[in-house]
Amino acid sequence: MPIHFAPLQGYTDDAYRRIHHQLIGGICTYYTPFVRMEAGGVRSKDMRDIRPEFNEGVPVVPQIIAKSMKEFEYLVGIVEEKGYIRIDLNLGCPFPMQAKHGRGSGLLAHTDIVADMAQSIASKKHLQFSVKMRLGWEDADEWRPVLDILNETPLQQITLHPRIGTQQYKGALDMQAFEACYQACKHPLVYNGDITSVADIHRIEQAYPQLAGIMIGRGLLARPSLAIEYASGKEQTWEERRATLLEMHSQLQAHYEPILNSEAQLHNKLRTFWEYMENELGRKPYKKIMKSGNLRNYLKAVREL
Repeated sequence: MPIHFAPLQGYTDDAYRRIHHQLIGGICTYYTPFVRMEAGGVRSKDMRDIRPEFNEGVPVVPQIIAKSMKEFEYLVGIVEEKGYIRIDLNLGCPFPMQAKHGRGSGLLAHTDIVADMAQSIASKKHLQFSVKMRLGWEDADEWRPVLDILNETPLQQITLHPRIGTQQYKGALDMQAFEACYQACKHPLVYNGDITSVADIHRIEQAYPQLAGIMIGRGLLARPSLAIEYASGKEQTWEERRATLLEMHSQLQAHYEPILNSEAQLHNKLRTFWEYMENELGRKPYKKIMKSGNLRNYLKAVREL
């Protein structure tokens, strides 16, 4: 089953995606952190992240997030100008700063805007679109009228995370609602949510054999080898995973050193690489890295893994 790498702001930037693809792989598609409007334009870091020269050879799909048709059309134009023919629309972001302004999962209640976006998608026959969504923002039934619209819209696939936005990443997954969507969806459906092991992947693919794929975010940050271990059918040893993690970290360090302005910035940026890896590293080495205080102590803690 295809494994897709979910986007996470501040983590899966172009450097991370490129290095992960070259060193580890196992990923069908890497989705970029969403491109969005801010102060009347697109943020410069979003523009940099989708530049084709920074994503060469990597199977990348840019993701956009919008609250209105004006934003939607503008962002589609920006992505298209970069040479992409595939765009993912985010209807799932749970963060209040986005959702409360009608973006991400906050757009699911506004079926009139979703319908207008769907009509625009249908008119852009030279482009391919997919959608990533949740069950709703506050109501777990908001997906139903949205799916009615999307079922009549030409899409490559729909990815569903079976929580509402106000849950963010906590609380139980609503697998009953996912089952209902799985049965009603006319497009290829991809599952997303709380996948942390190869056993989790097998459990989902066995429960839903008609799935088009599985999207993983935090689980891949916690264990970057997860997808390739699933694809190969072979669990890597800790020594193998450790060697790959250290090489990946070394390449990230070499990438960031020339572009960050201080040791403090470099330290803070590199430390995010390990944030989800407490189970992978063990509590003591993890705490030593996360509480290192400065770059020198941090690099010493990494060498001691």
